[in-house]
Amino acid sequence: MRIGIAFDLKSDQRARADGPDDLLEEYDSEETVEALAAALRELGHDAVLIGGGRRFVEHVLRDPPDLVFTISEGFGSRSREAHVPAVCEMLGVPCTHSDPLTLAVTLDKAAAKKLVAADGIATPRFVVVEDAATAAELDFELPAIVKPNQEGSSMGVRLTSRVRTRAELRREALRVVSDYGAPALVEEFVSGTEMTVGILGTGAAARVIGAMEIAPRTVTSEEFVYSLEVKRDWEARVEYHVPPRVGAATLRAAEACALAAYRSLGCRDVGRVDVRLDARGTPKFLEVNPLPGMNPRVGDLCILSRRSGLAYVDLVGAIVASACSRIAARR
Repeated sequence: MRIGIAFDLKSDQRARADGPDDLLEEYDSEETVEALAAALRELGHDAVLIGGGRRFVEHVLRDPPDLVFTISEGFGSRSREAHVPAVCEMLGVPCTHSDPLTLAVTLDKAAAKKLVAADGIATPRFVVVEDAATAAELDFELPAIVKPNQEGSSMGVRLTSRVRTRAELRREALRVVSDYGAPALVEEFVSGTEMTVGILGTGAAARVIGAMEIAPRTVTSEEFVYSLEVKRDWEARVEYHVPPRVGAATLRAAEACALAAYRSLGCRDVGRVDVRLDARGTPKFLEVNPLPGMNPRVGDLCILSRRSGLAYVDLVGAIVASACSRIAARR
């Protein structure tokens, strides 16, 4: 097939980087795009680098590919990850990954948590802080964690995001609202083992490919935040364990929680679901990334996949195969 890759590079977004130093954290590097294109070519496909934004729209109008493989993050709204699939849907161009509704709702952490909770899936208590006035008056059980409500890649999640006092809570909520120009999510801090679960497929065909424990090297689990500082220095600050160092029953429960959330939110083809154990060892849904990073060297899904025995090229092939299967089923 002729597969077009939709992407947004950090280097293309520099002019928009007026704000905190992680404002472009979601965007990809040339290394990621080149690795993805190489994998598609190894699988026998013709990989075409399209890009994102207006360039993507102009390209698919002029010369639509057989399939779009999207890692495009978009820009400018809580629906930004839905931009490329919405264009594809409108123009009738087949596309990998989740549909526009799922990509929009999952970027809004509170909306996703409400939906999974409605399906009976356990998630930490939370409240959304819309503005500075609300933050100043906020009363929430502590400890808590404060993060942007509609960002990914640990944007806005810092070592200071775990708060233990009212003053820290208000400071962090004000920082997030001010720096990111959007609401903050204040969430009950769950202090047990943190895991991320990789999933391939759609609906009933979705399956767990592996789970990975994210274990802190320098602090206790009760203090650990998978923050921006940690992710940027992950080799020194964390250890990844595949499979996680938990009992078989706990691992099954964590994987079941992740898979239930994935299906509840309508994810397609691939995704990575974050869960954390509470004090009783019960897994709690934190969030889902239906557009997980595809850097073969540092992407959590790629590390998890590789350590579970699925090579990068096979991971890419499985995503394409899932998309093709569900597209064929609709015809």
